[in-house]
Order: sequence, then C-alpha cells, then structure tokens
Amino acid sequence: MGRSRRTIPEELLLLALDPATGTTAQPQSLDLGLAGAQLVELALAGRIAPDGDRIAVVMPRPTGDPTLDSALELLRRRGSPVRAVHWIGGPRLGLRQIYLAHLERCGMVHAVAGQMCGVLPTTRYQATDTAISREIRARLDSAIRTGVPPDPRTAALAALAHAVGLGKHLYPGNEGRSSRSRLRDLIRHDPMGGLVAHAVMDVQNGVAAQPRRDRAPAPQPAARATASSGVPLQPRRTGAMARAAAH
Repeated sequence: MGRSRRTIPEELLLLALDPATGTTAQPQSLDLGLAGAQLVELALAGRIAPDGDRIAVVMPRPTGDPTLDSALELLRRRGSPVRAVHWIGGPRLGLRQIYLAHLERCGMVHAVAGQMCGVLPTTRYQATDTAISREIRARLDSAIRTGVPPDPRTAALAALAHAVGLGKHLYPGNEGRSSRSRLRDLIRHDPMGGLVAHAVMDVQNGVAAQPRRDRAPAPQPAARATASSGVPLQPRRTGAMARAAAH
C-alpha cells in the first residue's frame, strides 16, 4: 500500500485533532474507532472480508503499512473468523498514541511539549498542513450537504466519526443538529463501515455479549438500556415517577 493515499485511521485521527488545543476529541472512544478503521482499511485492501458479524482473513499478504500489517497478522493468527465487536474491544488500546507517533513520522503533525499546572509534562500535536484536514472535512461536508452517496472510504469515515462521537465536535450546537443526523445516516452507504461502526458503539454500550443477529429485543428494566445507536430505550424511573407507575 503506497503512501500516496492516507488511510482511514489516519483521516479519523486528523478529524479528531483540535487545531486550537492540539488534543484529540473523544479520546476514550477514539482508540475503538481506530481499531475499527483498521478493519475497514484492510477490507478495502482486499485482505479481510465480513462474514456475518465476524471478520475473516481472505488474503494474508502484507499491505506494506506496518501498523495495518500488525493488525492483519494478529487476525491471521486467530485461525478462524473473529467477531468484530471482540476484535475492537480487545487488548489493542493505545492506538491513538501509536497513530499520533505514526503521523509525526510521516510529517503530518508535529509534537509540542508542554506542562500541565506547571509540573506535569504534556504533549500536544499540531497539524503541519491544515489543508489536509480541510480536505477530509470537505468530503464529509459534501456528502452531508448534497445527499449524494459518498465513495466507500468517505462513507466508512463518516460511520466511524459518528460511532466515536465526533459529530458534536465537527458540527456543534443546535445549528449542527441536522448535520449530525445526516452524518449518522451515512452509515448505511458502506456495509463494512456500518459493521465496524455498530461494533464500536456496542463495545462502548456494553452490549457485546452475544452476536447482533441473535440478540433478543432489550427488556425494559429500571436500569438504563441502550441500543447500538446509543439512544436510551427506556428512561429510568425514580422517586415520584416510580411511585406513580406502581399505582
């Protein structure tokens, strides 16, 4: 895989990078999104393919990208298809720092050392070419504004951006509500992107215990239940509400 084209993990991280602060939005979920983005990139390269809610290696030949090839080798060693939700929620967190270092080596960002509270060392990252981030953002904006089905890479990027919660970062406030909704809707334009985006949301919502196709409708207990879309299914009843329900 040549370096003339940015990978989806790289683009997702650049989207999340705040140019004002040098930090990334949604750092907790971004690692999950990057793991999912690796799967999409490997699928686009013809190395893996979806098998229901599982991922199967169909061509173990390296891509030439060391970070992707490390993921491909781990998948190959499994020997059998692995559920996307188990892969994304597995012990490969820390991808955010791995990809930040990768982008720095590629010259897309540079690290800026600093201190927190004048004591704790910190590292912030600034894009070396803001035109790259603007181009990535423009592709999403165009897909949202025109309603024209985007190419698979842009559709997958949109699905992952929604899954990790970047919608409010990219399209904030009430004025961005419709754009956030359309960003979510782009998930349907790429099957692999949709699969991994749902897996990312399932890991975050803690509903990865059984395969999606076998999952029964969620009950309505007092505790909060959450769908894979992240929308609460039933508000929790407490206090006066609970007493009123009892009567």
